[in-house]
Amino acid sequence: MSFKNKPVFTRSLLHPRYWGTLALVGLMYSLSLLPYSVQHFLGKHIGRLAIKLMKKRRHTIYRNLELCFPLMSESERENLVKENIDNTGLALFETGMAWFWSDARVCRHVTINGMEHMEQLEREGRGALMVAVHSMNLELGARAFGIKKTGMGVYRPNNNPCFDFFQYQGRSRSNRTLIDRKDVKGMLRALKSGERVWYAPDHDYGLRRSTFAPLFAVEQACTTTGTSLLVDATDCAVVPFTMVRDNDSGHYTLTICQPVEGFPHKDPDAAAGFINKIVEQSIMAAPSQYMWLHRRFKNRPEGQPSLY
Repeated sequence: MSFKNKPVFTRSLLHPRYWGTLALVGLMYSLSLLPYSVQHFLGKHIGRLAIKLMKKRRHTIYRNLELCFPLMSESERENLVKENIDNTGLALFETGMAWFWSDARVCRHVTINGMEHMEQLEREGRGALMVAVHSMNLELGARAFGIKKTGMGVYRPNNNPCFDFFQYQGRSRSNRTLIDRKDVKGMLRALKSGERVWYAPDHDYGLRRSTFAPLFAVEQACTTTGTSLLVDATDCAVVPFTMVRDNDSGHYTLTICQPVEGFPHKDPDAAAGFINKIVEQSIMAAPSQYMWLHRRFKNRPEGQPSLY
């Protein structure tokens, strides 16, 4: 099975309008060659510099934490904001690691726990919906997993065709292929054939195919019902996983959990709440490493005011 619109590199991508993109990708590659300790240092400082230029993003981080954790003290929240900003800068480097590092270098920096769950599902011939959250190091986690067991990632093609080419090449380096997030039939075929499909249902993807379900202290968070559709149609296993970086050593641990039990079949609203509980647990494995700069609660029930 292959991605029906796999991007290819053509001479048109050498047009001057894409020189900035080519320079960025070249910079990412060059930085990925540096020692990890240097990348870690630079990442933090780039994050701090970038957030000064994107003050709205800092407000979004703070507001999301305020909404999710209203009982958190002001000092705790500010410390978490600062840590998250550092990790946001480091994400640029972690993406470069995922796209350009050798298999051997990835394996030196990432420990994987729980692979026996994947092996059991393989023996059963059962597909697995790998439920992720948008942690800053998700790309590196998918790459590390793919070295051991290939899978198929769900992604949104980038509007910039030049960047989309490199994004696709980087993300599919250790994985079998990528599936456009709009290609539901492709996801269903993959899961029915026993494939592993990477899936991140933690963002606000709009009102289409969604419902409102609790997430942390927010009672009505716009949540995709796509998880319910995929699981009900294929009877695949739902397998959460987390990718966490140790702040002291810089080493990463990818933890593959046991397939969840009790998924509410044929009930999209209950399934959304069920998945959000998994999302909460995954985020809390390393809250400072989560993508809090996304406006997670931008869509509201009709008649309710914006939370931002």
